[in-house]
Amino acid sequence: MLIDTHTHLDAPEFDDDREETIARALEQGVSRMINIGFNRDTIPTTMKLAESYDFIYAAVGWHPQDAITMREGDLDWIAQLCEHEKVVAIGEIGLDYYWDTSPKDVQQDVFRKQIGLARSLGMPICIHNRDAHEDVVRILREEKASEIGGVLHSFSGSWEIAKMCLDLGFHLSFGGPITFKNAKTPKEVLIKTPMDRLLIETDSPYLTPHPYRGKRNESANVRLVAEAAAELKGVSVEEIAEITTRNALERFGIPSISE
Repeated sequence: MLIDTHTHLDAPEFDDDREETIARALEQGVSRMINIGFNRDTIPTTMKLAESYDFIYAAVGWHPQDAITMREGDLDWIAQLCEHEKVVAIGEIGLDYYWDTSPKDVQQDVFRKQIGLARSLGMPICIHNRDAHEDVVRILREEKASEIGGVLHSFSGSWEIAKMCLDLGFHLSFGGPITFKNAKTPKEVLIKTPMDRLLIETDSPYLTPHPYRGKRNESANVRLVAEAAAELKGVSVEEIAEITTRNALERFGIPSISE
């Protein structure tokens, strides 16, 4: 069994075949999926998915690209949603210095506020980090994020950055890029990441793994990520599936299949 710890099944790319896409994931042994609601539009659609399917859970938060759109009351809205039994994390939150859609100071402020909320609620956080490694680590330290932990989703930093995040108690999640021929850094980091801190994801409909790169990604493809991780770690796919599933269940407080 597998868990896709980061997906966007509510994205418009799935409007024509969402049920079929979810069915394909189940057929590939994907027993749980965590859908990410990251702004005013996707939080409601994420909640609808989580309430419609027993095996889909939700993370809700404000994406750094949308930080400038956050208004008074939105943090209270997220806090209220975190009382829902299907909400397992606050995210994706963080910093994105690649896309120039929100000023850096606004991103950092929204990031800090959401870490503070997560600490007050005892919720793990799901972090988006693009070209902002040093600032992400600095803010995690300053805001005492080690008290709650969480996951660095689609991890793309160096081993030096990875080690700092691991030292803060975070998990590292890997997706399609570990299947790319020239993606040297994420492969090296995955090899060094302790098994008990390893998670896998798709970030669908984005970051489609080889051999389907360039096409729409979907949660069923987390099996391809598991196969690549197994090869890099030198273990069986079954072992990767078992370990990453256990890690995800424990990290996000999701009931096991037998419960």
